[in-house]
Amino acid sequence: MTAPAVTGAYPRAPYPCPVTSPTPDALLGPADVRELAAALGVRPTKQRGQNFVIDANTVRRIVRTAEVRPDDVVVEVGPGLGSLTLALLEAADRVTAVEIDDVLAGALPATVAARMPERAGRFALVHSDAMHVTELPGPAPTALVANLPYNVAVPVLLHMLETFPSIERTLVMVQSEVADRLAAAPGSKVYGVPSVKANWYAEVKRAGAIGRNVFWPAPNVDSGLVSLVRRAEPLKTTASRREVFAVVDAAFAQRRKTLRAALAGWAGSPAAAEAALVAADVSPQARGESLTVEEFARVAEHKDAEPKAVGHEGQAPQ
Repeated sequence: MTAPAVTGAYPRAPYPCPVTSPTPDALLGPADVRELAAALGVRPTKQRGQNFVIDANTVRRIVRTAEVRPDDVVVEVGPGLGSLTLALLEAADRVTAVEIDDVLAGALPATVAARMPERAGRFALVHSDAMHVTELPGPAPTALVANLPYNVAVPVLLHMLETFPSIERTLVMVQSEVADRLAAAPGSKVYGVPSVKANWYAEVKRAGAIGRNVFWPAPNVDSGLVSLVRRAEPLKTTASRREVFAVVDAAFAQRRKTLRAALAGWAGSPAAAEAALVAADVSPQARGESLTVEEFARVAEHKDAEPKAVGHEGQAPQ
């Protein structure tokens, strides 16, 4: 695999739209976004989940909600035409944007240099699929702020949190339904794999709602903000992240079943699953949606617990 292309502060192509000088507002408004998109020949695609933010007040609100500080090094995934990027550059020390689209990646440095020249030296672009990014230029990122494409939001978020442990605070804008799942608590109907895995890394909560009219094109769904503050101390467990996530995946693959049945494949048999659950002080009759990430970790720790001599081997899975 070739290394991601990194572009520094200086544009590879001139900014295609006229900029008044001095610019009353460096941020992109609705007319700016459409003009820039037209000049670049860009049409938002559903394949990449592209919905560009066209409201300057919304991106400033996102930056405020993210509590971006003057000393922050922010990584942004999917910057698009640069609406949020420019707002982040107003507030942070540095911003690194990760963009997969060839045209958008080629144009963004020019947009920054034209509309915010005094901050251009604080900006870098990584032209790559975020799922393949394993390093970033410059200082380690302290914050992740992004309008994540709906179709890849959860895997991208989890990849970034795992790959860059220096990220202390995250604020992502995602589809409202995804926001609910990420922030759900045990016992909720929408509590599931994203909820548990996000909580492995951070304290997660909903941080607001975003209407459809601030996007172009307007999506068919509402959006929500999710705040993730990384745990001050990693979860205390002898099990690895991979081992814990394996239990989570197995539990929710058959979420209607009891954990004794759902974890049978993971443990090797229903009896072995029951032994691990009992050793972890978790009821074999419970379901995955009732367990905290700490409880999933305890189950992972006891995968090789010895089944009792008298068990339920002869019973059909529940």
